[in-house]
Amino acid sequence: MLNLLRRTARGFVPQTVDADWRASDDAIWIDLVNPTAEEERAVEEAYGLDLPTREETKHLEPSSRLYQESGATFLTATLLARADEPHPVATPVTLVLANDVLITIRYEPLKAFTIFAERCAHAPVADGGEAALELLDAIVERSAEVLEQQSNLVHETSVAIFNRPPSTAFGPLLSDLARAQSITSTARKSLVSLSRLSSFAALAQEFQKDEGRRGHLTSIQHDIQALTEQSSFTSGHISFLLDAALGLINIEQNSIIKFFSVVAVVFLPPTLVASIYGMNFDLMPELKWAMGYPWALVLMVISGVAPFIWFKKKGWL
Repeated sequence: MLNLLRRTARGFVPQTVDADWRASDDAIWIDLVNPTAEEERAVEEAYGLDLPTREETKHLEPSSRLYQESGATFLTATLLARADEPHPVATPVTLVLANDVLITIRYEPLKAFTIFAERCAHAPVADGGEAALELLDAIVERSAEVLEQQSNLVHETSVAIFNRPPSTAFGPLLSDLARAQSITSTARKSLVSLSRLSSFAALAQEFQKDEGRRGHLTSIQHDIQALTEQSSFTSGHISFLLDAALGLINIEQNSIIKFFSVVAVVFLPPTLVASIYGMNFDLMPELKWAMGYPWALVLMVISGVAPFIWFKKKGWL
């Protein structure tokens, strides 16, 4: 899919690419969403570029994702997608700045792009350089929103772990923590990628010729750094909660095992007494004794209570 944002239009205009398609002279932003080979080829011919394919962006080394070629600046980052869905993913996104036009290539629906497209419908941008900065702002804001959601979830899970009734299962809590850890680690990976991207973006001519835009880019870099630190803190908090939950599970299991061990030891002496008097030997004097049965019962009780009192005195219960 190819979407086009023009200076004279408010909002994206979907484009049908055919043999006669030509780029508009007042184009500001061309958004390629899971593009076909024909759409990529049309944009390449229009701007004289060699756009990276999906396979290339996946296998590029981090240092090779940022480069300048044919007068254009290519910036590829790994972003978090589908954060609100059960299975979030990391997806490569490429931003290309060429002749004051922003070209983006992505393969997943990204909420930051949707938010920025809606903003453009109400507050048009001047050119591709400004569009790139505003898009980076939207991506950083979306990352902050995701991290805040995970931070709140971790806090709620923390309260649930340390204030839960003894019979409450840990399974759902551990599942929430595992998902939060997955999203947070992916968000941190995305932020590190964005940090490299924003540093290299300063070399683009669209930013070098405007001091205000350079300042805007510096502000974005500071925001990315702050969010990276927040993601590291959240990840550490999650690791602590996972260790605490596993520790509490071990404590409960040890308590259960200790209970059954004590019960087994308490009932072992009475079982021994009952076994002795259940052998029915003719020469056992108690078998002919009128008080033999009550005596056996009393002996069983004493042999069971005595170990219990001893355990209690030792502090094992």
